[in-house]
Amino acid sequence: MTQGGSGRPSEARSRLLDTASRIFYAEGLHSVGVDRIITEAETTRATFYRHFPSKEDLVTSYLREADHALRERFARSLADSTAPEDAIRAVASDIAADIQRAGFRGCAFLNAAAEYPDPTHPVHRQVMEHRDWFLGAMTELYDQVGDGPAEPPARHFVMLRDGAMVAGCLADPDAVRTTFLGGVEGLLWSRTVDHSSRT
Repeated sequence: MTQGGSGRPSEARSRLLDTASRIFYAEGLHSVGVDRIITEAETTRATFYRHFPSKEDLVTSYLREADHALRERFARSLADSTAPEDAIRAVASDIAADIQRAGFRGCAFLNAAAEYPDPTHPVHRQVMEHRDWFLGAMTELYDQVGDGPAEPPARHFVMLRDGAMVAGCLADPDAVRTTFLGGVEGLLWSRTVDHSSRT
């Protein structure tokens, strides 16, 4: 990472990455060329390639920034919760709020995976690194709720989240939010209800 004299990322790099992140999320990865990013970031081709040797490097940097932001949001959800059940609800509420925000275009990582399906490609590997972290983090939360293996409900939560991210672009966000949060409550119920009352 190229840094300025203060040790922080250079202003030009930040401007390029911010510009690319905005356009990539709104319009896609393959459809956006380097020249447009350079123009909108008001920089030069030489400056771009000094910070990002290729467009692929820019795309992976965009996903790393998105990953960092989501991890910070996840940590805030946990910090504001006093019980693991509340933490799961807080994570779900944060996802639901994202779906309802203006300019929502789905999950940046699912979108990237659709454009880079080759599992050996660096962009796809960046996507899977994020998803592996998220599944692991949710598994840790579900391990603190109820009994039984924690990974199956965590995977179910991730699938509910994925579906909500896609549906949020295609259907009424309010209905998607309600359905998603209802599904999360169902998962919590399945972990905490007395087994004898499930039949």
